[in-house]
Amino acid sequence: MRTRIVIGVSLTVVVLAMANLLPSQAQKAASMPAQAQVGPMAEAPILDQGARLNPLKIGLLHWYMADIATFVAVSGQPYGLCFDGANIWSADFAGNTVTKVRANDGEVLGTFKVGTQPYGVTFDGANVWVSNQIDSTVTKLRAFDGKTLGTFRVGRGPSWMTFDGANIWVPNGPDNTVTKLRALDGKTLGTFPVGNSPIAMAFDGTSVWVTNGGANTVTKLRASDGTVLGTFTVGNGPLGIAFDGANMWVVSRPDGTVTKLRARDGTVLGTFPAPDGPYGIAFDGTYMWLSGDLYMRVLRASDGVEVASRQVQTSGVAFDGAYVWIAQTNANRLLKF
Repeated sequence: MRTRIVIGVSLTVVVLAMANLLPSQAQKAASMPAQAQVGPMAEAPILDQGARLNPLKIGLLHWYMADIATFVAVSGQPYGLCFDGANIWSADFAGNTVTKVRANDGEVLGTFKVGTQPYGVTFDGANVWVSNQIDSTVTKLRAFDGKTLGTFRVGRGPSWMTFDGANIWVPNGPDNTVTKLRALDGKTLGTFPVGNSPIAMAFDGTSVWVTNGGANTVTKLRASDGTVLGTFTVGNGPLGIAFDGANMWVVSRPDGTVTKLRARDGTVLGTFPAPDGPYGIAFDGTYMWLSGDLYMRVLRASDGVEVASRQVQTSGVAFDGAYVWIAQTNANRLLKF
């Protein structure tokens, strides 16, 4: 009996040693050069190396980049997206509604009326805020059940907002201003001048940033009092903006570029190609995901190298902790990658 145990253990050691000498499929995929195009005709899927850093991706066996996991039909041209910790919310521009979708299985949990032409959505930790472009208002909905908690006046043409931990910041494009609302009760705390046609905002932990869509700049404001801390040059017509924990990434749609700025001082760290009308952008912990007029693209945040793309027309984009969601506006659906 002892002899058989010794032999069995020896064989196990040999098998494990041989397994370590042979590359796994994942290792083979990791050693392959990145493909510029990921789609049905691609030779092999691209390994998402960020999965090793993200327990949710590991638990869900979400190993590969730019593969559509599912799609969800919504109504009325979805644009802006946000994640509330469990659900994805979509601003349905043509439907004057927002749709709540359970992130883990894509089930539509509700569709709720808001103002006219909702465009952006932002989560404040308990509630979802929706910008209504024609009404010059934002609507506050309780995330739990979609109940309207208030509608608040802002500047004209409000668009993609951000939350700073206590307040909602709203860019008012035609007014060349941003409005600061207290999230607790919607009280206006200030309206501050920025550049030409501000359209999207992001928060870096201390300051808020806004893309000036009618110029080639972004403006950085101190979140505590709205003081302008700097205006920085990027590509022409900047639109989407996202923070990666250290840097701001700005999508310039007419130029087909993405600019990486050091958040601390606005220094340009790189400008990277993103042809064919890039639109929105989100960070997944390792990569920057870009929506666009013709392509969805994935750039490595460390150096801006494109690691994947898929030919699909999209607009808003959000990360749910494991998957990336992108609004396919003209097809009235959300894609989950």
